[in-house]
Order: sequence, then structure tokens, then C-alpha cells
Amino acid sequence: MSIKIGILGYGNLGRGVESAIKQSDDMELVAVFTRRDPSTLTINTPTAKVLSADDLENMENDIDVLMICGGSATDLPEMTPKYAAKYNVIDSFDTHARIPEHFANVDKAAKAAKKIGIISCGWDPGMFSINRLYSMSILQDGKDYTFWGKGVSQGHSDAVRRIDGVKDCRQYTIPVEESVNLVRSGSNPELTTRQKHTRECFVVAEEGADKAKIEEAIKTMPNYFSDYDTTVHFISEEEMARDHSGLPHGGSVIYTGKTGEGNKNTHVIEYKLTLDSNPEFTGAVLVAYARAAYRMNQEGTSGAKTVFDIAPAYLSPLSGEEIRAHYL
Repeated sequence: MSIKIGILGYGNLGRGVESAIKQSDDMELVAVFTRRDPSTLTINTPTAKVLSADDLENMENDIDVLMICGGSATDLPEMTPKYAAKYNVIDSFDTHARIPEHFANVDKAAKAAKKIGIISCGWDPGMFSINRLYSMSILQDGKDYTFWGKGVSQGHSDAVRRIDGVKDCRQYTIPVEESVNLVRSGSNPELTTRQKHTRECFVVAEEGADKAKIEEAIKTMPNYFSDYDTTVHFISEEEMARDHSGLPHGGSVIYTGKTGEGNKNTHVIEYKLTLDSNPEFTGAVLVAYARAAYRMNQEGTSGAKTVFDIAPAYLSPLSGEEIRAHYL
């Protein structure tokens, strides 16, 4: 039996989720739900429907897991708790400072409905989070460092596009190479947020927009840019299409720890991702966790969950016997 999936939102991430579903033999895309006019939207799955987001009010029997593919700035804080009251849901909420608040809101709604809401899936938060926790648990006398990029941050680009006067944006997160090399040396440097990354924004402004005001709004935006050295470039739509059409990303989690008498031995753990397509990889992570959400809810589990709460076996389409034989 196929797990029946719905996708809410058909931007870059929604298309990435759709792509991952096509590679999953145990899943079926039932419908894409949109806040736009459904008749204007063409998707890549001929067997799936395109429906209005309003139709989610009465489709609980048709959808096993709803993938909520909105932005973290304004969409997910509202959408995920709302739909967790009806569906098993997955989101990629990535505003790290607000995750505890978001978790509590989703947990309340999902428990009342006896559904599961897995939040903050993707690679960070998500796969990187798991590696930080594993490393800390193994080497308790240590320190973790996370470097993102160079690559396009979908969440940060979306946040800039919400600013009045902005027509389009690509935001690149760039590690400070000197700081990365210090960490890899095992010297455990104390690094400020500003010392670890810079941010670079390429912005297409609306005709007549106040560019100085836009730049100030970007650079002072809390949780996104205010703690970083940020450069803003205003470019044309043609330059955006020519030079910034891709969505690459990646990064690494580096953990350095000590063992032995007098902490004489240094250990460096590094987990690295190099991604041609941020949304397609993120979509693949969301789909794996949709499999887990469905299985766990079938067992009677409910409430909000994060990647920390999900055993790896729930993610795999393989049986326990196959996993043990080939991956252990």
C-alpha cells in the first residue's frame, strides 16, 4: 500500500518534494494544494490533482501525510499548527531561535488530533542537528562548529523577498575560510557568529523602490542578518536569471573533542554536504520523514517530533532484516 502524500505549496521546495516522491516506490502524490488559482499551476505528476488550499478543510481521508512547503518567516508558524489539527504534517521550519515556540504550538495541535507533526526537517535543522547531537554524546568534552555554504539559503532569500520593494532575491551564505581552518586544526577557537560566516544578497528591486531602505531592512533583520557582515547588491532581472538561477548549498558540522588522561588525545569529527540542489535534497529529507510520520502514527504515536525523536529505521523503505544485512 502506498503512503498518500499531499504537498501544500509548489515553490522550489514543493517541487523538490515531488521529485523525491517519484523516487519512492512506497509513496503516491495525491494532490498539490496551492493558495494561487489551481488552474494556473502545472505540476510534474500527471496522476496528481492540483487543488486549492481551501480543499484541505475536508480531505483528511485522502491524505496520509501533508508536506507543508512554505517559508519559515511567516507561513510555517501559522500553517503547521493549523494543519496538524487535521493531518500528519512535515515542515522545514529553520528559524533556529524560534524552534521551541514552534514545537510547542505544533505539539498542542497534533496531540489533540492524535496526529504527528515532524518539524524542522531538512539538512539544517535536520541532518546537521543529528550529527551535532551524536558527536556531543560520544565526545562530551568537546565543541561543535557548523559552517554553511557557500550556497543559496532558501529561507533567508524568502525573508528578503517579503520586504516591501523587493521583487526577487538570492542570498548566499559564505563560511569564513580562516575560521574553518582553525576549527579543523583542533584548536577549539572561540568564534562569534560574525566570525564564522558572511552573507551576500543579490536583490532585484521593484521599479522606483527605495534601495537604501531595502538594504537597511535586510542588514537589521533579526535572526537572519543583524549578526552578520552582510553585503547587498542590486541587480537586474536579466542578471538574476543569468547568474543566479541555480540553488546550490552545503556545509559541514565539525566537532572536536578530547579523550584520555589529561585530555591528551584530540578527535575531529566532520560531516559534510555538497549539494547541487538545496530544495531537491531538502525535499528528499522531508519525504523520508513523511515515511516515519506515517509509520509512527499507525503505531499510535502523536504530537510534535523532531529529527532527534525518530529512529533511523523508520526513515528507510527497507525492512529491518534488509537494513541489518546491508547497512549495519
